[in-house]
Amino acid sequence: MFEAIIHGFILAFGLILPLGVQNVFVFNQGATQARFLGALPVIITAAICDTLLISLAVLGVSVVVLDYDWLRMLLLFAGILFLIYMGFVTWNSKPAMNEGESGISFSPKKQVIFAMSVSLLNPHAILDTIGVIGTSSLAYLGFEKLAFAITCILVSWLWFLGLGIVGRMSGRLDQSGRFLLILNKISAIVMWGTAIYIGVTL
Repeated sequence: MFEAIIHGFILAFGLILPLGVQNVFVFNQGATQARFLGALPVIITAAICDTLLISLAVLGVSVVVLDYDWLRMLLLFAGILFLIYMGFVTWNSKPAMNEGESGISFSPKKQVIFAMSVSLLNPHAILDTIGVIGTSSLAYLGFEKLAFAITCILVSWLWFLGLGIVGRMSGRLDQSGRFLLILNKISAIVMWGTAIYIGVTL
């Protein structure tokens, strides 16, 4: 049981740590929202989406679904289009300089929609979850597999919560808005780079 927990922690942390579209979006919203509570929709949505993907991967359902080539191709194509679009939106967004300006600070509804999109329309993240977490879970049975899955899910929730907090702290320290402006450019490049990477895999 302990081995499954340690394995799940290291694996989930290793997968979620790299600078990806999902992480960038959560951090951005944490930094641009007027209050930390304003970023909770994106944090909770991203965590729930990860919980869903991890659960499907461990149960083996996602492997069956993605066994269809046409579905995999459709997912990849939709992901590329979405990432290109999000890249342009982020690149052209300007951080709020004065109180009352919105910048790239999304409403709760937009946060939920975009968080779901960057989580569920990101083929790279989905295939990583299925290929790594799903495959690794095959080494465990019963309560060990459950402990493995729960650990991966907890890492995801704690990571997004921490990311939102760090983003909020950065936003408060950056009164000029220069840091967020640079972050937006980097975020856009990450999104376009991910889209290119997915395109190459096609």
